[in-house]
Amino acid sequence: MFWNRSNNQPTSGGASGDLGPPLTTRNINSPQTNMFRVRKAPTDALALTNCAVVNREDFDCNHIKHVTVKTGPAHHFIFSLKNDSSLRRGEIAFAVPQRKWAALSLDQEVRVEAHRFQHSEYIASIVVSADFNNKKAVTSEPLNADLMAREFSMQFVGQSFAKGELLVFRFEEKDKNRAHTLSLVVKSIEGIDITKAAIAAGGEGGEAPKPQPIDAGELMANSVIVFDKEEGSMLNLIGKSKGKSAYRSIINPDWDFQKMGIGGLDKEFSGIFRRAFASRVFPPEFIEQLAMKHVRGILLFGPPGTGKTLMARQIGKMLNAREPKIVNGPQILDKYVGESESNVRKLFADAEEEWRRCGANSGLHIIIFDEIDAICKQRGSMAGSSSVHDTVVNQLLSKMDGVEQLNNILVIGMTNRKDMIDEALLRPGRLEVQMEVSLADEAGRLQILKIHTARMREYNKLDPNVDLGDLAKRTKNFSGAEIEGLVRAAQSSAMNRLVKAGGKVQLDPDAIEKLMINSGDFDYALENDIKPAFGRSDESLNKFLDRGMIVWGPEVTKILEEGDLLVASAKNPENSGFVTAVLAGAPRSGKTCLAAQIAKNSEFPFVKVVSPGDMVGFSESAKCQALRKAFDDAKRSKMSVLLIDNMERLLDYSPVGPRYSNLVLQALLVLLNEPPLPDHRLLVLATSSNRSFLRELDLMDAFGHSIDVPLLSTPQQMLNVISDSNVFTSAQLQEIQARLTQLTETHR
Repeated sequence: MFWNRSNNQPTSGGASGDLGPPLTTRNINSPQTNMFRVRKAPTDALALTNCAVVNREDFDCNHIKHVTVKTGPAHHFIFSLKNDSSLRRGEIAFAVPQRKWAALSLDQEVRVEAHRFQHSEYIASIVVSADFNNKKAVTSEPLNADLMAREFSMQFVGQSFAKGELLVFRFEEKDKNRAHTLSLVVKSIEGIDITKAAIAAGGEGGEAPKPQPIDAGELMANSVIVFDKEEGSMLNLIGKSKGKSAYRSIINPDWDFQKMGIGGLDKEFSGIFRRAFASRVFPPEFIEQLAMKHVRGILLFGPPGTGKTLMARQIGKMLNAREPKIVNGPQILDKYVGESESNVRKLFADAEEEWRRCGANSGLHIIIFDEIDAICKQRGSMAGSSSVHDTVVNQLLSKMDGVEQLNNILVIGMTNRKDMIDEALLRPGRLEVQMEVSLADEAGRLQILKIHTARMREYNKLDPNVDLGDLAKRTKNFSGAEIEGLVRAAQSSAMNRLVKAGGKVQLDPDAIEKLMINSGDFDYALENDIKPAFGRSDESLNKFLDRGMIVWGPEVTKILEEGDLLVASAKNPENSGFVTAVLAGAPRSGKTCLAAQIAKNSEFPFVKVVSPGDMVGFSESAKCQALRKAFDDAKRSKMSVLLIDNMERLLDYSPVGPRYSNLVLQALLVLLNEPPLPDHRLLVLATSSNRSFLRELDLMDAFGHSIDVPLLSTPQQMLNVISDSNVFTSAQLQEIQARLTQLTETHR
C-alpha cells in the first residue's frame, strides 16, 4: 500500500507481492536485509535523477524499478531506483529534495520493499509547480514550457511520481546555450487504466476510460506534463504546456467528434485507431515482449473537401505527446542542391535524438504531409528535375523504414491523387494504413450540418423550422467543405436582408436582434450559390432537353422504359452495380435527348456529361486524361450516371481514310471494363450515329446493352411532333395532315 503522509490515508498502490520477476536480492525477505541506512546521493548526476540509489546486490534496478520506503507505520514513500557501486550493502542514498519530502535524516534507518504499480496507476497527466532552484540564477527571459515538458518526459520516463513530491529538474536551452536548474513540486496526478484504454482503442467495445486522480503513478512516454509557476516565483513560462492548456494525451482517448469539428468520418477514425493507435496505449515493456513495431505511416486519400487535412490535424492533437509538425509537400522542395533532402532530415531530427536517449520509452512524434504527391511522385516519372524528386523520395523512405529504424514516429500523408505516389512508399512499414476519405453519406452530412450550425443554435440565430435532416437528404454528394460553404452562403443571404441599399449601404440598426437564418436562405444557397463538384450536371442535361421531350410514338416510350430498366438494374444490390448501354441511331434522331432524359429520371446524385464540345483542341493524351477523370469522379460517388455523347467525334472519326484515334479508343475500351468499387453503382450511357463504325472497332461489344433509336417513319408520328410543337393552328394542322396523307398515297 502507498500511504500519503499528509492525511495518513491509504491509496491504491501496487501490492509488493505482485512483482513479476523474482527479486535479485539476497535474503530480501529477512527483517535484517530490508532495513537500510540513509546516505547522501553519491554524485550530482544521480541527485538530478530524483531516484533512490542502492547497491545492485540489494536491489537490481533492471528487475525492480520502484521501492516503497517506510519511515513509520503511516509514512510510506515510493521512489524509483538507480544502482551505484559506491554504496555498500544496506545503504540507500537520496538527494536533498527527496530527504526533505520524506523527512529523512542522514544515518536514519528505514524499511525498503519492492513496489510495482497496478494497471490503473499509469500517469495520464501530471501538474508540477516550478521555481528557480538557485535564487541567484533568476532570469526574466521566458522559458518554453513545451520544450521543458519534452525534456522532462525524456529524463524521467518510467519513473514514479507522487503528489506533493519535491523534485529537481535541469533544463538546457541548446539554441540559447544556457541551462536552468528548477525545483518542482508535484501538485496533482491523473492516472488511467491502460488495459481498458487499449481495449477501447482497439475497437473491441467499451467506453474509453476517463483519467482519475491518483496519489502516485508511473510516468509514460506520452503522459501530459503541465508546468505551473510557483506562487511568488519570477519564472516566466510560455507555450501550450503552461497552466491548464495541455494537449490531449495519447493514453487519454477523451475526444468528441462534435467538439473537434469533424463529421461523417466515424468509420475512417475507427479504422485508423485500430491500426495506428491501439498498440501505442500499452507500455513499452509489453511491446518489447511482442517484438512489435508500431504503424509508422498513414495515407489519407480521396476527393477534395472531404476532410483529409482536418482529420490529420485532429489526429495530431489526439495522439499528441510532441507538437505535430505540419508541412505542405511543396515546402520541402528547394532550388539548392541537397537542401530538399536536408529539409526531410530536419523533420525527423527531434525523433532521432529522443530515440537515441530514451529508446522504446520515447514519445510519439507526428509529421503531417499535406499534398504529399507533390514530393513523392513515382521515381523516374518526371523529366528534367526528376533527380530532385527521386532523392527526396529516397530520403523519406530511408527515414521511415531504413537501416536506422525509428519506432517513435507517425507520418500522416494526404493526397487527392494516390495513383501518383511512389509504390515503395505504400508498402508495410511505411504508409501502410491507407484510408479513403470519401463523400459522406446522409448520416454523415447531418453530422456535418449540426457541427457548422451548432453556434447558431446556441445563440438562437437558426430558425427552429430549419430541418437539418431534410437538408442532409438534399445535399447528396456534397463534400464537408461544400456543406460548410452552404451554411456560409445561407448566413450571407440572411445578412443581406438586413442591409438597406439606397444612396449608400446602411445596416439595419436592429440587425443583431433581427438576424435569423431560415429555410429560405438555405433554399436560395442551394439553388444559386453552392453546387457540388460531384453532383448532377443539370446544366449540361438541360442543354439537351431545352426544347422539351416529345413522345411521338410507342417507340420512344419503349426506349424510356428500357432506360428505366437499366437504372433499376444498376440500383439492384444483387447485381454488380455496373451497367453500360449505347443508344445508336441516325444523326438528329434524338439519341442525346433520350439519354439525358434517362439520366435525369434516374435521380442519381452524380451525373456527368462527357461531350466532344468540351474537348475541342485537346490532344489525344489530354482526351484520355479527361475520360479517366470523368470515370474516376463517377466511381467516387455511391450512385453515378456517366453520359458519353457522340463517340465518333470523341474518337476523331472521319469517313475519308478512314481515320480515328486509337489512343482514345483503347482508353475507352479499358475504362468500360473497369467496374466501380463495391457498394458503388455506375450507369454508363453513350450515343453513336454510326453503328457499323463502332462494330468494326469492337466498341459495340464493350457495352452490355444496345438500344436502337429510330427515325420518324409514319405521317402520324410526324404529325404528333408537329402538334406537340405548338407552332401551328388547328386549321394548319389539318392541312398538314391532308398533305401528308396525300403524299403517302402517292408513294404507295
